Amino acid sequence: MTALTQDYQITWEKLPDDYKLPDDPVDNINQPALAAALTESLELAGKLPSDALTPTNYGICANLNGKTVVKAPDWAYIPKITVNREEVIRSYTPQLEGDIPVIVIEFLSDKDGGEYSSKPTYPPGKWFFYECILQVPNYAIFEPVSGNLEVYRLDQNTGRYSLQTPNNNQHYWIAEMNLYLGVWQGTRENRTGNWLRWWDESRLLLWGSELVEQERQRAEQEKQRAERLAAQLRAAGIEPQD
Repeated sequence: MTALTQDYQITWEKLPDDYKLPDDPVDNINQPALAAALTESLELAGKLPSDALTPTNYGICANLNGKTVVKAPDWAYIPKITVNREEVIRSYTPQLEGDIPVIVIEFLSDKDGGEYSSKPTYPPGKWFFYECILQVPNYAIFEPVSGNLEVYRLDQNTGRYSLQTPNNNQHYWIAEMNLYLGVWQGTRENRTGNWLRWWDESRLLLWGSELVEQERQRAEQEKQRAERLAAQLRAAGIEPQD
């Protein structure tokens, strides 16, 4: 499959079996936890279809002017893959193997502005790849220490990203997912700090640990209610039945 963007010829081809993918480590210890948290709440809320893909530091590929380009976003949401999952173990090629990601998220690193690189020459920068080659509708850049979140939306008229303004709750609407993305402060997996979270129109999508705690509190409240009722019955001379 081939497309022309300005002076660039984009071809969607699977990576050759002998293509050597980069084996760079993630930038810091927090990134895997941040990425896993984004996926977990979607899955537990029933918002992660079986044919969706949420890759983390995983190669997304295109062929630009005859040269292979691979970028590995820190997290992405691909609504649907159209091939067997065994075929996308090493990498994923949009258009050929399923949908374009509807959002890619980069956790800001100390590298030379990589998340903002619009370099069009080979190898192209991340920003250029997401904006002009993949044409991903939403691009988010998150700085975990400060909690600063920037969300860019692809303007269909200009073909360029424009910085979005959050709502009154400081959440950003991701239309393709029918969810809001925002920053939340708290503790998970022994890490206290800023996290990216999902909200729907009425509530925060919870993690598994939060659902367990919610159920524990519900059971405790039910126990207390039963004990109060039993005490009232005894006060009235009635022995409650088990």
